[in-house]
Amino acid sequence: ARHALLEMEGISISFPGVKALDEVRFQVESGTAHALIGANGAGKSTLMKVLAGAYSHYTGKIRVDGKEVKIRSPKDAKDLGIEIVYQEVDSALVPNLSVAENIMLDVMVNGGGSLVRWRKTRSEARRVLNLLNTSLEISKNVERLSLAQKQMVLIARALSRDCRLLVLDEPTAPLSHAETQELFRVVRELLLRGISVVFISHRLPELKEVCSEITVLRDGKFVDTRPMLDLEASVIVEMMLGKRLGESFPKRNVAMGEKVLEVKGLRDPGKIFGVDLFVRAGEIVGVSGLVGAGKTELCKALFGASAAKCDSASLRGKPYRIRDPQTSVSAGFALVPEERRKEGVLVQESVAANLTAASLPAFTSPLGFLRAAAEREVVRDMIKSLGIKTPNESQRVALLSGGNQQKVAVGKWLVADADIYIFDEPTKGVDVGAKSEIFELIGRLAQAGKAVIYASCEFSEILGITDRVYVLYDGAVTKEFATCETSEEELLFYSTGGK
Repeated sequence: ARHALLEMEGISISFPGVKALDEVRFQVESGTAHALIGANGAGKSTLMKVLAGAYSHYTGKIRVDGKEVKIRSPKDAKDLGIEIVYQEVDSALVPNLSVAENIMLDVMVNGGGSLVRWRKTRSEARRVLNLLNTSLEISKNVERLSLAQKQMVLIARALSRDCRLLVLDEPTAPLSHAETQELFRVVRELLLRGISVVFISHRLPELKEVCSEITVLRDGKFVDTRPMLDLEASVIVEMMLGKRLGESFPKRNVAMGEKVLEVKGLRDPGKIFGVDLFVRAGEIVGVSGLVGAGKTELCKALFGASAAKCDSASLRGKPYRIRDPQTSVSAGFALVPEERRKEGVLVQESVAANLTAASLPAFTSPLGFLRAAAEREVVRDMIKSLGIKTPNESQRVALLSGGNQQKVAVGKWLVADADIYIFDEPTKGVDVGAKSEIFELIGRLAQAGKAVIYASCEFSEILGITDRVYVLYDGAVTKEFATCETSEEELLFYSTGGK
């Protein structure tokens, strides 16, 4: 018979300047899969870290099998059979050890005695992998595995320790469709064995496949727990946002101005093949296509960050040569790249330093001194108008959530006041709340007469926010539409190479 395996009640926790959880409750039945969702910064990961013993200073009650327990360290959690597979799988694995050694790592480390019984280690690892019904080669070094396989190793490691509750934090984000299906198959095996699974995810359609219940958090508070069956995605989004989804695309009617940028025959050997495109003042032009279609390469080529050439280009009606990023920035271009942690923000610097990085000349006196007061004022306005959640402007960007890092990457160029904004997948990996703020912001740019190029593989976003759209497939434009005349099906058709 099912019973409440886990009950968390009145869980609160604060960090300097932020109340991360406020009287949250969460309950998981034995042998079920439970989805835990919410916008970035809603407190999902924090709640699970409390459960995993990573934060000992929480208040509130936790019960396992109806008995109250104290979880003040990772060991407490593991002794209760609670295991977590975090998003950053690599940091939990030892790359130069085999699959078997990684699965049995804790047993080897804590098994006492210096004698590792290899035969037993291997047979035990194989037994666990058989439970998952998966064909991983146990002698292979972990560094040679795909991401999906590394995840399996971590799930197997959790099982080697008599796991009763397995938490998967955004497990499907890096996986292909086939790998995701394989993960779900494994999750179903676990459920059959009476193990409970908690899924943290942004991808709503998938949750329906494995989860029977769903709990929504918003701003560190509990919103609701409901059975998955009768929930429409739109209702879930509404619970996450506290408002209807349709409102998150603030498409404004903006009068189009002249062509700001026109490029003909843009090519980058092996990546981009003869692209023609233009964008007008006040226009948001979509570049749509699936992963690997060449969207990022196109954005970089336009910004002068690659070896691309073109037959001709004009900027505000005058001939223009695409040279390098410095030339582009002085000509009024801004690029918000997809890989924000590598290219878009300086993660070790403060929020303030990041926001003014692209526009230092504006804050320096004739002698080259930084005008700190002017900088601080602009930075505070920007934090407020973008809704960046940070205790203050001197917080290191590395400590912000993904969505807030993305807002910093965008904000840096808003301070710089460019004319042509190129956004490459600006909402990748951010939640619905941060998305609607980014859309809001892009809408404001168009209203201010800026030219915007918006590259994304999310067709719903392209349809919701752009005026015109170019569809890319294998580095070439297969189709150009006025956005109001196309549909998600049609975009998908041309994105998969339809003619």
